[in-house]
Amino acid sequence: MKVDRLLGIVTVLLNNDKIKAKNLSEKFEVSIRTIYRDIENICKAGIPIITYQGGDGGISIAKEYKLDKSVLTIDELDNIIIGLKSIESISQDTNIKLLLEKLTPKQENIISINNNIFIDLTSFHQISLPQKINVLRKSVKERKEVFFHYYSAKGTFERYIEPYFIIFRWSSWYVFGFCKLRQDFRLFKLTRMVDLKSTDTMFNIRDIPKEKIQLDRFIHDEQIVTMIIDRCLEYQIIDNFGTDCYEITENNHIKIELPYTNYEFVIQLILSFGDKVEVLSPNDIINDLKIHAQNILNRYK
Repeated sequence: MKVDRLLGIVTVLLNNDKIKAKNLSEKFEVSIRTIYRDIENICKAGIPIITYQGGDGGISIAKEYKLDKSVLTIDELDNIIIGLKSIESISQDTNIKLLLEKLTPKQENIISINNNIFIDLTSFHQISLPQKINVLRKSVKERKEVFFHYYSAKGTFERYIEPYFIIFRWSSWYVFGFCKLRQDFRLFKLTRMVDLKSTDTMFNIRDIPKEKIQLDRFIHDEQIVTMIIDRCLEYQIIDNFGTDCYEITENNHIKIELPYTNYEFVIQLILSFGDKVEVLSPNDIINDLKIHAQNILNRYK
């Protein structure tokens, strides 16, 4: 789009003392004539542009117009850039990229940024997740219902919801909204949503009771499984649950009492430990594991 290109040219000029029209045409994939027309439009918008003739010539923006980064400390600017880059990983908003180009210095004599933290919020869903977030952000802004198929342990269901918030928590992305099927506020995991689309149905903003927005209420750890695990899997326990959730026994094994809500999840977790785990309680999990083990054995007979 022309507006995006104009913003992009301004951003490049803000970060460079001088740049040739040829370089701008290559960067934005348009003709040099188009670049000069864009420069003329930028001037009409009140942004002071200076052109230099000759072999060392080029296009520049007046120094007094450029963003003064000295209003921010190095640490403050660094934190802003880290935050913007993490959002950029899941966003299709071109303005974020333009803002990053504007804030990230191109010359060492301006400021030095140590980009030593990189946050990618997409995990394994680098294509689908940004698309879903983009649909949801637009639907939240326009107050339009969304439709999707939702996969859960109970099966697959069609859902229509009024989206209110997009949330990153528990290492995953969720949308909080009013479910038309359940007639209540619910939390839906984005990776389990398929065929997500915005509808033409508008909705009025509902009052959200304080207890409904307490996200921890969606995760109730009501039951506990007690396990003895080989010490060789200690890194997996730490990776998933931290260092304060288990103890080391006298025979150098791990003993852990793990709270859980989702029964199927804890069964799959235990099975992933293979023959390195022994469940002590509860009995219903022990009995189900026996059935799973026998079914696996029968499959390979």
